[in-house]
Amino acid sequence: MKFSEILRMALSSLGVNKLRSGLTMTGITIGVFSVIGVMTAVSALRGSIENGLSFLGSNMFQFAKYPVNGGGGDDEGPNRRRYEMRRDITLEQAMRYQRLMEGTADVVCIKVFENNSTVQARYQNLKTTPGIIFVGSNEHFILANQYAIDLGRNLTSEDVEFSKPVAVIGQAIMKRLFPSESPLGKMIKVQECTYTVIGTFADKGSSFGQNQDAIVMIPITRFLNDFGVARHTINIATQAPSQLVYNDTIDKGITAMRIVRGLRPEEDNDFELYSNDSLIATFAKVADVIAAGSFVISGIALLAAGVGIMNIMLVSVTERTKEIGIRKSIGARKISILTQFLIESVAISVTGGLVGIMLGVLGGNGLALLLKASVVFPWDWAALGLLVCSGIGVGFGFYPAWKAASLDPIEALRYE
Repeated sequence: MKFSEILRMALSSLGVNKLRSGLTMTGITIGVFSVIGVMTAVSALRGSIENGLSFLGSNMFQFAKYPVNGGGGDDEGPNRRRYEMRRDITLEQAMRYQRLMEGTADVVCIKVFENNSTVQARYQNLKTTPGIIFVGSNEHFILANQYAIDLGRNLTSEDVEFSKPVAVIGQAIMKRLFPSESPLGKMIKVQECTYTVIGTFADKGSSFGQNQDAIVMIPITRFLNDFGVARHTINIATQAPSQLVYNDTIDKGITAMRIVRGLRPEEDNDFELYSNDSLIATFAKVADVIAAGSFVISGIALLAAGVGIMNIMLVSVTERTKEIGIRKSIGARKISILTQFLIESVAISVTGGLVGIMLGVLGGNGLALLLKASVVFPWDWAALGLLVCSGIGVGFGFYPAWKAASLDPIEALRYE
C-alpha cells in the first residue's frame, strides 16, 4: 500500500471515534500545556526581570545593610532579626569609604531611601499618589542607577556639601504636578519639607511593577538633616574603572568597608554585597527551580497520557480485529498494519501536543503581559514538545501496533 493511503486510513479511523480520540489527547495537552506555559512565562519574564535587575550601572557593585530581598523569604525569623540587629551604615562611614576608594573606583554613589508607602510630593493644590521613590544621594546617582537628565541640571558636590534644599524629579512627578508649565525653579513639598526643582530625569519606565519615573531626589545631606539618621541606613554603589579590574575593585571595596565599619580580622562582614550579575544569578536559580517543578508535573502527566494512549490503542486493536483479518487476507502486509496503527498513535499524541503548545503559549504570555513583560514564542521548547509527543506516540503506540500487525488472519476472521 502507498503511504498516502495508509495515512488516509489511519486518520479516517481516528475520525470514527472523535470523542474517544479527543479525550485521549487531553492528557497529552495537559502535560505539554504545563511545561510550555511555565517556560513561556519564564522566558518572557527572564528578559524583563534581567533588565529590571540591571538597575546598577556598568561594572557596578553595591554595599548595603540588608540583602537585596530585605532579608525576607527564607531569611524570615532569626536570620531576619540578625540583619535588623546590624549597625546602620552611616553617612560618615560612607564618606570615609569614598575617600579610601579614591584612585581605585571611578564612581562612588551614596544614597538613602525613604521606605514609606505614604510619601507623596505636592505643588500648590496638586499632589502625586502615595508611594513615590524618595531618595537622598550625591551627584553620582544617575550613573549608578542608569538615569539621565532631561531638563535643568543634576545635583552637584556643592549641593551635597552645603545641604541645599534642591530636588531632581522624574517624569511621572513632573506630569502630575506640572502638566502645563516648566517645573524648573518651582517649589515642591515632600513630607512637609520644601525643595526647589533644579532638574528632571528622562523617562526610565517601570521595574517589577514600580514606576521608576515617580522619583524625587535631593542631596543626601539635606535628606538626613530633614528626616534624621534614625531608621535610615546608607547604600553605597561603586563603579570599577573597567571589567578587567572589576573583581580587584570589589576586593578593595570589601577591605575599605571592613575598615570603616571597624571590623577585626576574625569578624564576619556585617554588610551585604551585590551586583547585577549576582541578582540575575539569584533569579536564574529561582527560574531553574520553577522549570524543574514544571518538568516533574509534565512528566507525570505525559506518562499517564502515554499509558492512556496505549490502552486506547489496545482497545482499538480488539475492536478492529476482524477488519485487520480481512485486510491481511487480501494482501495487506505486516508493515502496513504496523504503520497505520503507529500513525494513529502519533497523530493523537502530536495533535494533543499542538493544542497544549498553543494553550501554553497563550497562558504563559498572558501571565507575562499581566506582569508587564514582553511577549515571546519559545520555539525551542515548542520543537522539543513536538519531539517528545512524537516519541510518546511511537513508544506507547508500538506495542498495540505490533500486536495488530502480528494477528493471524485466520484467527482474526473468526473473531466476533
